[in-house]
Amino acid sequence: MSDNFLKRDTFSSKFGVIAAAAGSAVGLGNIWRFPLVTTQNGGGAFLLLYVGFILFIGIPVMLSEFSIGRRAQSNAFGSFKKLAPGTPWYMVGFLGIITAFVILAFYSTVAGWTLEYLIQAVTGTLFQSENMEQNFADFSSHPYRPVLWQLVFMVLTAVVVFAGIKKGIEKITKILMPILVVLIIFVVVRSVTLDGAKEGVKYLFVPDWSAVNFKTVLMALGQAAFSLSIGMGTLITYGSYIRKRNNLLKTSTQVALADTSIAILSSLMVVPAIFAFSTGSIGDISPGPGLVFEVLPNVFKSMPGGVIFSIIFFFLLCVAALTSTISVLEVVVAYMKEELKLSRGKATLVASVSISVIGVFATLSFGVLGNFTILGQTIFGLLNYASANIMLTFGALLIVIFVGWSLGKSNFMDEISNKGIIISSFHKTVFFIIRYIAPIAIGIIAVAALFIEGLTG
Repeated sequence: MSDNFLKRDTFSSKFGVIAAAAGSAVGLGNIWRFPLVTTQNGGGAFLLLYVGFILFIGIPVMLSEFSIGRRAQSNAFGSFKKLAPGTPWYMVGFLGIITAFVILAFYSTVAGWTLEYLIQAVTGTLFQSENMEQNFADFSSHPYRPVLWQLVFMVLTAVVVFAGIKKGIEKITKILMPILVVLIIFVVVRSVTLDGAKEGVKYLFVPDWSAVNFKTVLMALGQAAFSLSIGMGTLITYGSYIRKRNNLLKTSTQVALADTSIAILSSLMVVPAIFAFSTGSIGDISPGPGLVFEVLPNVFKSMPGGVIFSIIFFFLLCVAALTSTISVLEVVVAYMKEELKLSRGKATLVASVSISVIGVFATLSFGVLGNFTILGQTIFGLLNYASANIMLTFGALLIVIFVGWSLGKSNFMDEISNKGIIISSFHKTVFFIIRYIAPIAIGIIAVAALFIEGLTG
């Protein structure tokens, strides 16, 4: 074991690795995107396609990132410099850093919204509104309230990251992830027992193959490839904190299964409740902020015990957002700490402040900067589109090409087998997928994402 690894902060347990990595993958998208994308694309048919792509594409690509980080024992940028010295591959790592920066800038906007709605739910003001759409519009366009909550969320994120890997990220995710699962299951039980909820469960899980077309397959592939925090440097960074004795293939599989399970549970939490109380067609609902901050509050308002369940729901949204934001901030902090030689404290401060500055402009895109556009997009919209449709997709594509064709089979096998200690018949199959199949699949997504709205974000 190298001296560098001994000096690095690491995850102390297997559960810590799974909790942190799954926490990174599990975010607001699991709750507001996956349920409706599933129902709007064939229900059970889409779900089967998604799970298949998770197993055969998502896990190998996740394993690629873990192996890069653990082998180099460095941040996303430094990993490529160490593994491919004297080549331009380090630019892939730098793309991951920039992607994480951009994602957190606009994601913190939405994370801040969850705090506002949690406070509204707790104080009872949420249900005083006669028009939830107007309530959201009034808040999101307010000149300072959304900015305030965004900055509060960034402070919470920075506090966790400042504490380090063991005492910060691992400790908090080991607490928050079980809480998240328990809360989701609690709301699921209530949702599926509502009058009229059975139709929602049926709509969600009974395959409608007539609704499946080429776009459906692409959306399932896109959802699978990018629901695991792939392409933004998070898994490379977290991989560098995984101990050498851990089984990377097993860890990747466990993280993927945890993320998929929570996505499915989120569907059971959201869709049956909408069927029970929504008067409109589910096909008219968009899988985005409107679902969480406009549609679901109306559902809770109509539901017996809705106040309690709204508090639980928006609290679990805050938890899901926080487990994601800390992983994304760590990507930037690790880069500044190791490449710019800043202390963790200074790196956390510089990263948080610089991201928050851009984030404020994204937040104000719904208010005072609503008419300011770049290439026809608001600042929030541009950051969202650029990261999801361009940066993530091409970053993931370059990563699998690097592992398959530059890092090479011997180095990859050496890393995932823990220098030959772990023998598995799946290792060669996984490498074949990484080298030949994953680049084609992700390449198709990368091109299609430029033309099909909502494919990856």
